[in-house]
Amino acid sequence: MKFQLFTPVVLTVDIPELNLKQGSMGTIVEYYPMPEGQEDGYSVEGLIPLDTVEVTASQIAAIAPLSTPMNSAN
Repeated sequence: MKFQLFTPVVLTVDIPELNLKQGSMGTIVEYYPMPEGQEDGYSVEGLIPLDTVEVTASQIAAIAPLSTPMNSAN
């Protein structure tokens, strides 16, 4: 599994048939392992209201968590 469940992701490509654009964000809610030689799939929630979208691993990228600088107390 390339991505863990509940990982926030962003689309890396447009999905014209669903009117989704590169940069749309969602959360992985299901993983679909495929046989060797085929790309694993994922269900992503949040791209379409009240529904999930099935994508392949190459169509998404994990969103890095925001890091905040640590304040040093002197």
